[in-house]
This record gives sequence, C-alpha cells and structure tokens, in this order.
Amino acid sequence: MASLTSNKPRNFGAYSHYATPCTRTHQIGALFLVVSTFFVTRLFDQWFSESNSVSPVIDLRRTSSSYGITTYNGILRWPERGYGSHLSLKIFVYDENEIDGLKELLYGRDGSVKTTACLKGQWGSQVKIHKLLLESKFRTIKKDEADLFFVPAYVKCVRMLGGLNDKEINQTYVKVLSQMPYFRRSGGRDHIFVFPSGAGAHLFRSWSTFINRSIILTPEADRTDKKDTTAFNTWKDIIIPGNVDDAMTKNGQPDVQPLPLSKRKYLANYLGRAQGKAGRLKLIELSKQYPDKLECPDLKFSGTEKFGRTTYFEHLRNAKFCLAPRGESSWTLRFYESFFVECVPVLLSDHAELPFQNVIDYAQVSIKWPSTRIGAEFLDYLASISDKDIEGMIARGRKIRCLFVYGPDSAPCSAVKGILWELQRKVRHFQQSTETFWLHNGSFVNRELVQFSSWRPPMPLP
Repeated sequence: MASLTSNKPRNFGAYSHYATPCTRTHQIGALFLVVSTFFVTRLFDQWFSESNSVSPVIDLRRTSSSYGITTYNGILRWPERGYGSHLSLKIFVYDENEIDGLKELLYGRDGSVKTTACLKGQWGSQVKIHKLLLESKFRTIKKDEADLFFVPAYVKCVRMLGGLNDKEINQTYVKVLSQMPYFRRSGGRDHIFVFPSGAGAHLFRSWSTFINRSIILTPEADRTDKKDTTAFNTWKDIIIPGNVDDAMTKNGQPDVQPLPLSKRKYLANYLGRAQGKAGRLKLIELSKQYPDKLECPDLKFSGTEKFGRTTYFEHLRNAKFCLAPRGESSWTLRFYESFFVECVPVLLSDHAELPFQNVIDYAQVSIKWPSTRIGAEFLDYLASISDKDIEGMIARGRKIRCLFVYGPDSAPCSAVKGILWELQRKVRHFQQSTETFWLHNGSFVNRELVQFSSWRPPMPLP
C-alpha cells in the first residue's frame, strides 16, 4: 500500500497527461484575477444597493461602526427578512355603525364617553391607532381584499369612566364577534385588537376563548402576577409603545425642553407612586439615604400640590438617568417619556417587553438593571458612567424616539409605521378555522355546507 506521505507526483486521472506545469507567472496571474474579481464584485454590490434604494433610510440594527444606528435623512428601514422590501398590506377597519355593539365598546352603554377624554393619558394609543388607520393609505373599504381586519374599541377608557362594567364588556365583545363572518372564517387570526393598559387583553374576560388566535396590540407582555396566564403571545402579538403626551412629541419645540447635563441637579430620579411594589419602595428608601443623588418626590394627584403635566416633565428632565421600575404590571410609560426629556431610561422591570426589537438595539439607548439589586451599588454604577457615554446614549435615543410617536404612516418614522411593518409579518394568504371548510372548486363553507357569502349573523364562534 502506497504511503500517504509519498513525495511522488500523484496521478488524478486521464486528463493529467495534458496538464501544463504551474509556473510563477501562472500564480501571479491567478492572484491578480482573485483580487480584481473581489474589488469588481464590491463595486457592483455598492452600485446595485444604491440604485435599488427607494429613499435614504435609518438602519437601526447593530453595526460595529455605528453602535447600531445609521442615519440617512431620518427615514426608517425594516430588515427585509420576514418583512419584505416595502409595506404592501391592506387593512379593513370596522365601522362603528355596521356591527351592533361596537358603539358601546367605543362610547359606553349610553354613548356618554367622549373620544377626547380617551385620547388623554397612557391609554390614548387605543384612540390614536384607530384614527390613524382610518386615514392610512393602507386602509381598504373592501373586506374581500383585506389582509387584516381592525376591531376598534376604547374599552379601557370606557371602563375607567364608568361607561361599561366588566360583565358588560365581556358580553358586548361576544355579541360583536358573533356578527363578523370574516372573524369566523379565520378563527380571528386576521383580526386586530388594541388593549393599551397593563391589564392587556384581560379587559375582555373571555379573551382566551374567543380571541386567543387574534393579533393583540398592547404595551404589556406579562400579567402572570395577577392572572393564571398571560394574554400575550410573542409569536402572534405585537408590543406597542405607551402614549407619551402630545405636548412632548409634537414637531418643533416640545413644551418642556431638555437641560444640558451640567445643569441637571440629580444623578437619577423616579417619579411615581409606591403602590406597595418592592422595587419602587426600595427606590424611595434609597432616595432618603442619598437625597443629593436620587430624587423620588411624593407625588400628589389632587389638591394644590398636585403635579401638573409641565411640573412632571420639568422634574423628569432634571436627572441624567430616569428610573422605570415595575408597577401594577411590567410595562411603564416612564420608559418612553424619558426619551423626550433626553435622560437615559433605566428599566428596573425584569419581565418588561419592548417594541420593535428587530430594529432597535435597546442596549445602545437605555439600561436594564436587575430589580433585585436596587441599592447603593446601583447608584455607584450610574455615577461611574461618564458624561460622554451618557451624551452618546442620548444622541442615539434621539434618532429612534420617533418610533414612540403616534403619527401618520405617511411620516418617515412613527409608531404606526412600525406597527404596520410588524403587522405585515402576520399576514396569511390562506385562512382557516375549526368551523371553516373548503371544497374542490375553491369555495368556503361552514359545517352545514353553507357557502361563505351566505353566512348570516349571529354565528357560532370558532
């Protein structure tokens, strides 16, 4: 058997008889060919990328050279993988007059709840998303061409203002859903619901029976602290930003301007109630030990000492770091507000989920610290961060905060545009449910073999 280390020239087949010996000239030529091919390919790729770019964009994904953010005239770019190269979906928005019960979910049992009242506060996103979709170029008035269906409801606001109680909300939702043939056709998979508070979809007590397959838009991903199960499913639902006061997000000058770092009185602050929550109580106690570093004022929500909107944001801007601990639920509006007074948000809520994680690298614009390690060590860590690093985080946050503004999808960057991109990933080109069947000719029927076009409400829900 021949040795594997033999120095004899090896014969690799019949064509080796005609092989020309490899000279130094051949080697140099081959090297030149490889190098030239590399540079030509790079030039072609660059030209192709530029020629196919519709408009300048922001690429918010992490890169080694830009800390995850590259700016091109402020237009946002979503990654093509799983999303597509451009927005091309059609959404049908149910009209309040076409379904019995929908008005009650919007304005209460007697119609006394005003839309203007529901626009205010952290739950205003439920109204804004509805109104912006009505004006969207991606809205369709033809159900048979819709990719998705939006079900408007302001139930959090309606409940808070006494327009409906929990039992009425539950009964009204079931009545509304039973009148929607398209909901029954898909089992609700192509229907969108907004639940803008920490309670999430639990505002609809029977959510797990009727809309457990639907797309839920909510800022809250964890309610296991009070419920047996969370209503949020990371594979079908979408985390949305909280509703920051319009006076702080409007174009031009916000009502309260950020302060230079050198003018800020505190290292960090927490503006909120204790609510008996461990993390918040620790911060309040820590502020008593280090009053020159951490501000935790005793917020008043009534009387002459009540914190007004302007006073609140003036306090918020007066620290380098804005602390966002868990409250009744894991999400906190303070995280989003911090970006608009340009203090670095510090998340102290272990289970919180954040929106648009496929395009925002939150490690470049915020800090998340274990809620179990709130103490002097925590303040020492914040104090160790240089102003240069803080300025860098603020600058990067300035570029992505447009995604927390509920503006129109015609804007280069807005929360609604981000939500539309996320919705595009949810589109199915075929719909089915346990109560939907199809025949050889492509027609859809129910269990009684009645064609879809002849389905009439009320219908049994899948």
